[in-house]
Amino acid sequence: MVFANIEYLFLLLLLIPYIIWYILKRRKNEATLQISDARVYAHTPKSYKNYLLHAPFVLRIIALVLIILILARPQTTDSWQNSEIEGIDIMLAIDVSTSMLAEDLKPNRLEAAKDVAAEFINGRPNDNIGITLFAGESFTQCPLTVDHAVLLNLIKDVKCGLIEDGTAVGMGIANAVTRLKDSKAKSKVVILLTDGTSNMGDISPLTAAEIAKSFGIRVYTIGVGTNGMAPYPYPIGGTVQYVNLPVEIDEKTLTQIAGITSGEYFRATSNSKLKEVYEEIDKLEKTKLNVKEYSKREEEYRWFALAAFICVLLEIVLRNSLLKKIP
Repeated sequence: MVFANIEYLFLLLLLIPYIIWYILKRRKNEATLQISDARVYAHTPKSYKNYLLHAPFVLRIIALVLIILILARPQTTDSWQNSEIEGIDIMLAIDVSTSMLAEDLKPNRLEAAKDVAAEFINGRPNDNIGITLFAGESFTQCPLTVDHAVLLNLIKDVKCGLIEDGTAVGMGIANAVTRLKDSKAKSKVVILLTDGTSNMGDISPLTAAEIAKSFGIRVYTIGVGTNGMAPYPYPIGGTVQYVNLPVEIDEKTLTQIAGITSGEYFRATSNSKLKEVYEEIDKLEKTKLNVKEYSKREEEYRWFALAAFICVLLEIVLRNSLLKKIP
């Protein structure tokens, strides 16, 4: 519990002279009805009203204390708070070329990649994670964020056809590096997932890898697709026909990219293998991040106000009933 207007609590000091005044006043009071000799009443038992004699004053003091506390605005404890958590900065670079619609992974390569990536994100709540998409060109779907609810909503919208078709691996890496280069994290990682050979883009994959290396960014590359042939859906006349196409992954280049940046190359030939790849990457080192947390303020005057009202009400009732004075 904290007070927004804590200076009002100094008003409590005014109650001290009020209490002293009340004590002195009681000592000087003379009986309204005077008699010549009170010895006859010496052994008369005391009424319960004697024990309630000071109750109205006590109730008034309590009510005044509560009113002063209300003026000081009691609130639940909440403020900006700096804390340290363990995490790393990660950019997921995902290939969204049309070849990712091949169904050697279920339901297809892209959907399998999205499902496993979402599971990976859920398993790393303390990390800054972002998403870069690439095909013939590249763009950022989501910059680095710890708001994983937003990130997961955006990853659901990832689909083929968002940008020009093709496979610009170098552009995908370069875009992710742009998002990571100014990071203060000790560990900065790009997880690049593709199913083909780089055939477009103004930056070659190996040049992009050298750029990543210069910024201390490790690139983990994943080649996704089964060995041999893969069923690919072709829309023909309102129907879908499946054609078996060869899986052509440039494993040599992907291995070189990983080697240049001190990363590692993985091959995912099935949904389970793809999951194992992300589990392996999940074992990366962690680093400390400073995070600011905010909790909403809540005014807590209601119970104080209710208690003050009850005290005033009881005082009025006592003074006008059991403890009513004869004029």
